Parts: sequence; structure tokens; C-alpha cells
Amino acid sequence: MVHRNGLRLLCAVVLVLAASFTALSQTNRTGWEPIQGPDTLRAGQEPVDPTSPGLYPNVWSIDILISNDGFGLGGSYRRSFTQDLSGFVSLSVSESKDEREFEYIDPYYGVSYTPGKLNRFLVMPLMVGVQLRLFREDIVDTFRPYINAGAGPAMIYQMPYVEFIDRGDGVKTEEQVEFFKSIGRGHPQYTAGGFIGFGSNFGTERSNIFGVNFRYYMTYVFGEGLPSLYDVRTGNVSATKKSFGGFVISLNIGMAL
Repeated sequence: MVHRNGLRLLCAVVLVLAASFTALSQTNRTGWEPIQGPDTLRAGQEPVDPTSPGLYPNVWSIDILISNDGFGLGGSYRRSFTQDLSGFVSLSVSESKDEREFEYIDPYYGVSYTPGKLNRFLVMPLMVGVQLRLFREDIVDTFRPYINAGAGPAMIYQMPYVEFIDRGDGVKTEEQVEFFKSIGRGHPQYTAGGFIGFGSNFGTERSNIFGVNFRYYMTYVFGEGLPSLYDVRTGNVSATKKSFGGFVISLNIGMAL
């Protein structure tokens, strides 16, 4: 009796394992196409393409910018025209520094300062451009690489970093201007710029967007440039800045509608 019961138990285990392997073999896919349920398609009805721009044609995103000059923040709107091509409008603000300046930190007070720095600069480009998705049929849909490019007007907001104070005896001393106070003392300069870049969006959920974009900005001012450094001995302007572009990493977090 014990032997017969053991044989029955062994047969039941084999049947369960066989049924499990059969189910797994039926659910495995060789490609990255979506699984269609038994009731999702009808005779003569075309399957829905999850990459179709008709599902999520509009994308709004917040952009976090990282560069050698510091951090920035921006926003963008993107509109899909086809499965691979879309257009966008973006606006951002970020800090720009003269590559010849050096920042020091006071070891006693923990205060940072930059000797010879004359002005701060905020760069605010308004870009209009296009984005082209790459290798849509060859790469998994959770990794969606693209290239993009844009151009448009830009504003360079120049703010004082130091102010010179006359003590009355013919000797001038400089004092650092606090950041938010210097905003009210600044003035804008207008120019134009552009960028080229590449990046990718990640994830399977298309209504929530997360991606990274590597861009190279080309933003220049005309003429002699904007004063950026001064001679600490004489107080005269010693350097000007013309290029306000460079390499930027943009992290994109947004929502598709």
C-alpha cells in the first residue's frame, strides 16, 4: 500500500511539472512584440502599436542640467510627428563661468571665493529643434536612443560678483556681492546659439518619461565679449568671455499625454 501511494504521488508531481513546462513554453517570446490576449483582437482588426505617436503625442518634461560650470534647470515640450521623428521647444537657465577662474575655500570660515572674478553669468537659451529616434526595429523598446539638434535665441544675464568701494583716501577695496542681491544689479545681453546631442529614454512605461541627453551647446556673444575677470592689483578688466556654450548632461523627467 505504501509503495502504491508513493507511486501515485510521484506520478502527480511529474504531471504538475509537465504542465508547468508546457505553460512556460507557450508564454516565451522570441521577439519584443507585445503579448496579445485572446480577446484583444478581432477578425480583420490591426494590432495596436505601443510605439505609435498617436498614443502619447505630447511630452512635457523637466530638465536637470549638469556641466563643468555647475547645475541648471529647464523645461521642454515635445510633439511626435511619426514613430521616429518629433519636434521640441525647450527653455533652460544655467550658470556659466570663465574657464580661467579658480575657486578657493577659506579653511577657517568655510567660505568660497574666486580671486579676480568680476561678473557672474546666467545663460538662458530658448531652443527649437528636432529629435530622431534610432534603431527602433533593432533595439529593445526599454532603451530608445535618439539624436537631436536645436537652435534659437539666447540671453546672457550679467551680474556683478564684486563691487569696488572707495574708502575716501583714493584706495578702493572690493567686496563680494551676495548672489540674490547681484540679480537685481544685473543686465541682459542677447545673442543666438544652438546645440547637437544624443541620448536615450528608458523604461517600459510610456506615460512616464525618464531619459538622459548629452549635448554640446554653441553660444557666442558678438564683439569683444563680456568682462569676466579683473586684475586684483589695479582693478582693471583683465579678461572677457565670448563663448557661453560647452558640454552639458541633461536628465529628463516628464510625462506623456
